[in-house]
Amino acid sequence: MDKTTLVIIAAVIVILIVSGILLMQRRRTEMLRSRFGPEYERALKETGDKSEAEAELKKREKRVEKMSIRPLDPAQRERFTAQWERVQAEFVDNPGGSVRDADILLQDVMNARGYPVHDFEQVASDISVDHASVVEHFRTAHSIAVRYTHGEGGTEELRNAMINYRALFDELVTDRGIADRDDRRPAERQLHVAEDHR
Repeated sequence: MDKTTLVIIAAVIVILIVSGILLMQRRRTEMLRSRFGPEYERALKETGDKSEAEAELKKREKRVEKMSIRPLDPAQRERFTAQWERVQAEFVDNPGGSVRDADILLQDVMNARGYPVHDFEQVASDISVDHASVVEHFRTAHSIAVRYTHGEGGTEELRNAMINYRALFDELVTDRGIADRDDRRPAERQLHVAEDHR
């Protein structure tokens, strides 16, 4: 082969490699966007950089994969549901206490599911991996609850907090999230294998 042919072959190989890398990056972005939904955009806004945002989301996934997240057993589900109904009924007479109790109950539910609940931002990040559709509800409710403890906000805001806590409660008490994660695993493993071989 002459030099021109070798240069053309080398150029084609480089183009194929670059195209493959770009395709894998695009697939990873699509998978993360699909999995995290609005949380993807939130991470992008916080970091200001697509690569950093995606690295943060992948870090969350790896952290949660190491946890022993599990569904509630029927007895736990029944007990937590009964507690939620009491907390919700308490709202009429004691809105602030009801929101406080809802926050505590959700911590108990998260703990029973296997989420460490020591730091709010960390638990919100952990929850976002399997419950991206409701993590913003959690942040909203928690923010209202914190403001209320500082004397800000009224009954309507507390009602909003309860609605947002309810969305998270419903998601955590059911088996949603874990089943979704298990359904995604084969495709994600293929992408991880491809990325690891780069």
